[in-house]
Amino acid sequence: MSEKTRGDKAYELFMSGYNCSQAVAGAFADVLGMDMDTVAKLAGGFGGGMGRLREVCGTFSGIVMVVSVLYGYSDPNDNATKTELYTRIQELAEQFRRDNGSIICKELLGLSKPEGSPVPEQRTSEYYKKRPCPELCRYAADILERYIQDHPVD
Repeated sequence: MSEKTRGDKAYELFMSGYNCSQAVAGAFADVLGMDMDTVAKLAGGFGGGMGRLREVCGTFSGIVMVVSVLYGYSDPNDNATKTELYTRIQELAEQFRRDNGSIICKELLGLSKPEGSPVPEQRTSEYYKKRPCPELCRYAADILERYIQDHPVD
C-alpha cells in the first residue's frame, strides 16, 4: 500500500469539517513548521472563495499561503524575491486553471453569483454530492506537493 499523499491529508481535513483553504494549508502544517490550530486560524477566512464571497478558490488560496511561507520574503524592498514568488504563484494558477477551468470559486461551483450569505452550509451528504471541493482539496495539495519536490526550498 502506498504512502498517504498531501492530497489525501487535505481531503481528509476537508471531510472532517475544515474549509477548503484550511484543508490545503493544513496538509502542509508540518512543512511550514506550524501547528494545525495556527494554520487553521490563518487560513480560516479564505474558505468559500474568501469568506463565502466565492472569489478566488480557497484551495488555491491555501496553495498561495504555503508557497508564500516557503519561498516568500519579509523584506519589503526585496523585489527579486517578490518577483520570484509572484512568478511561482502565477505558474501554479495557470496549472490550476488549465486542469480545472478556473481559480474562481463561483465558477468552479457553477454559480452565476455568490449566495449572498456568510453562513456556511451544513455538511450533509447532499452538500458533498454537489460540490467539487473535496477533490479540489486533494488536487491542490497534490500539485503543491509535486511543486515543492521539484523546487526544493533553499
